[in-house]
Amino acid sequence: MLNTLWLAFFLVSILAALFQWLVLHDPDVFSRVVAALFDMAGLSVEIMVLLFGTLTLWLGFLRIAESAGLVEGLGRLLAPLFRRLMPEVPAGHPALGLITMNFAANGLGLDNAATPIGLRAMHALQTLNPDPRTATNAQILFLTLNASSLTLLPVTLFMYRAQQGAAEPALIFLPILLATSASTLAALLSVALIQRLRLHDPVVLLWLGGTALVIGGLMAMLAGMGAAAINATSSLLGNLVLCAIIGLFLVVGTLRKVPVYEAFVEGAKDGFDVAKNLLPYLVAMLCAVGMLRASGVLDLLLTGIREVTLWGGMDARFVDALPTALVKPFSGSAARAMMLETMQHFGVDSFPALLAATMQGSTETTFYVVAVYFGAVGIQRVRHTIGCALFADLAGVLASIAVCYWFFG
Repeated sequence: MLNTLWLAFFLVSILAALFQWLVLHDPDVFSRVVAALFDMAGLSVEIMVLLFGTLTLWLGFLRIAESAGLVEGLGRLLAPLFRRLMPEVPAGHPALGLITMNFAANGLGLDNAATPIGLRAMHALQTLNPDPRTATNAQILFLTLNASSLTLLPVTLFMYRAQQGAAEPALIFLPILLATSASTLAALLSVALIQRLRLHDPVVLLWLGGTALVIGGLMAMLAGMGAAAINATSSLLGNLVLCAIIGLFLVVGTLRKVPVYEAFVEGAKDGFDVAKNLLPYLVAMLCAVGMLRASGVLDLLLTGIREVTLWGGMDARFVDALPTALVKPFSGSAARAMMLETMQHFGVDSFPALLAATMQGSTETTFYVVAVYFGAVGIQRVRHTIGCALFADLAGVLASIAVCYWFFG
């Protein structure tokens, strides 16, 4: 799947560039495409420099947690749920605890912590893989849910809105919460349908119902606060949880006679090795995406959507926010740039800007996540991962549009 997709990106980009040259008489398109190719190669190295530090740091702390038995304890706690969702993963396996911590970090918007934990979880799942080049059902479910971007506290987006002069930076909190919940539910249902998981099992229903109650309670609590209070609470909670996790690892490790410094160093060595192996996969995917963007394919697609929308007599204001949604599956930095450009062009509190920010918070960089997580363990046959992840992205985009028309239309 990745082989076909990667090849298609390059071929479509080249064909689009030829069209612009021969039909639209734009000979400069080839220079833009080539520049994008080398720019993305350079960006891959910049990303790796950042990943070296974060992976080394967090895998060091995770080694302490593993040595102290915390990861195994989380796995036992979630064993009843994951026995239903991931029947091939044994009860109490370390992967279950790592998956739990990854979801918690993503939900709190702690991206720097979530990625290293997620990579460690993928490595743990790979130990159960009978065919190391092909993704297992458990790996597909984990990655698809991870790529659905369940974010309960989008602190970073609040910060961007504040920088752009928004009167209420946290105005998008509830829309993002609703939209990201829709994308995560779509991810779970699509994988469950293909893998024939028993979601009607009482244990699964209990966990899903409990999660819904927690999210609903959080919404109810924050809905009564002012924008400034929501922003402050979200930022405080995210950073407090992060510090609490580190403190918990260190204290429990010390109480259980774990040599915490030595354990940290051993885990950090693993982080260096994992990061080093990611570079070829990042270069391959980001360069393909850069060519696709520079060739004008995305602009052409946007124009077509606008024309169809107007022809159908529908409101086309949402089209101005679609660049963020269209590039988000390929590049998080490009989507962030599109969102900020929309804010600057239309105004930070305009409908397109609010919708772009909601889309940014409700979907994930699917192809980046696939390249990083599967690339870290050498998986090449991803099976139904891409289809399910893109379906979740589509659900998040459609939910964002519907919610923003409801809240701000």
